[in-house]
Amino acid sequence: MQIYTRVGDKGQTKINGNYTVSKNSIRVEAYGTVDELNSFVGSAASSPEAWPELTQELQQIQQFLFDCGNDLATSNTNKYPYRTNEKPTEWLENIIDAYSKEPKPLESFILPGGSRLAAELHVCRTVTRRTERAIVSFNHYLDQSKVDQTYETNRKEADANPHVLKFINRLSDYFFAVARVANHRLNQEDVLYERSGKVFHLNVKKEDFEK
Repeated sequence: MQIYTRVGDKGQTKINGNYTVSKNSIRVEAYGTVDELNSFVGSAASSPEAWPELTQELQQIQQFLFDCGNDLATSNTNKYPYRTNEKPTEWLENIIDAYSKEPKPLESFILPGGSRLAAELHVCRTVTRRTERAIVSFNHYLDQSKVDQTYETNRKEADANPHVLKFINRLSDYFFAVARVANHRLNQEDVLYERSGKVFHLNVKKEDFEK
């Protein structure tokens, strides 16, 4: 397998469908940021503090992220159907709900950190947020292209896959939840933001978490 193609020597790259676009394309920024996020997830998955189930979850997330990147790099869905559907988001929501029951409820903001693993997961969370912003920008571009008919590939662009943005949005919630669980399981207190004040209003009884 030849690693280099020389296509990028002039600042261009190819997307699904063999279409050539500029490397500073808003599309390339979107799926490139997904790729960057995937690398950070891989780093967290290799942490010696990660428990086996977490490693498996993170590796599954990496698979889903590859699907998301594929969909962002696809212009012709007639030839290359989108891979991401509602199932990965539902999977994440079930895990988030389970993890949310472990640590004590929060009333204030926390600083990213605590244990090393939690810090790595918070990095994943913030890179996920940046990924989300890049995808939103790309989706807006696609919406506008339907109005002014200026297509990046000189062909009609497919509509954005809405399931990609939903998954990425839920993924940042997952990383927040699992970072708190990591600190909890490692007997490391979350670091509270001193000027936060009460920002989360609990609808639970304190004694429920003292059992």
